Amino acid sequence: MLSVVGIFWSLPHASQAVARLHAMGIDDSKINLLTPGPADLEKKELGKVPLSEGEQPGMADALGAVVGGALGLGGGMSLGAAIASIFVPGIGPVMAIGFAAAGILGAGGAIGGAALGKALETGSTHGLPEDELFFYEDALRSGHTVLIAFAEDEREAAQVRNALRDAGAETLDAAREKWWIGLRDAEKVHYEESGQHLEGRESLYRSGFEAALRPHARGKSYADAKDELRNTYPDRYDNAVFIRGYERGREFERQSASNTAPRRVA
Repeated sequence: MLSVVGIFWSLPHASQAVARLHAMGIDDSKINLLTPGPADLEKKELGKVPLSEGEQPGMADALGAVVGGALGLGGGMSLGAAIASIFVPGIGPVMAIGFAAAGILGAGGAIGGAALGKALETGSTHGLPEDELFFYEDALRSGHTVLIAFAEDEREAAQVRNALRDAGAETLDAAREKWWIGLRDAEKVHYEESGQHLEGRESLYRSGFEAALRPHARGKSYADAKDELRNTYPDRYDNAVFIRGYERGREFERQSASNTAPRRVA
């Protein structure tokens, strides 16, 4: 299975993409959504799921209304799809619609960290690119909706990418570049030294920065993560610029997780 990810302004915008995927013959079992949850759902009301179709009577009324209104009436997924909700520190309430998305949130009640690493090993999330998970979080923190669709092969994946693009999706690559551009000026002082503006330093630094955001590295010091980093980045793991980026990435992740006022789109 190949995963294709699109980031949408809101859940209703994503529903247009879901309708396009349905028209292509992509069924609900291959479509997953992560979206900021209703602001009026209290923390104590979340984390009740995943819910199956037979368990829908126990679903919070607000949750059902939001999903039904944004998707059911907008040509989107049926409420028979698995739905999960959880309060994620640094993001707030998050809804997961679809079996893979529900599996991510259901694995311990968090999108990131060790729980997510375990979720990625399950069949329901096979093919989900691990390195991209921080960018899902960043999109949710900004109030956007993430759509993850699974394709059988590259041909179908190309068709899905086109459908998401035509529905107005921002690609994950574009979101990643926008995210880094927003950080670049502030981080420049940490990877450029006086008289040493060498080509490649930014790339080294950025790869270290992003390495610290990977699910299996979160919360780990460089020393604790060194063996894994050696396997993943054999040509740079011990480079001083990479290590500096890793330490700054750890600090950035801690600050993001402690942010209790998520950005919301209008």
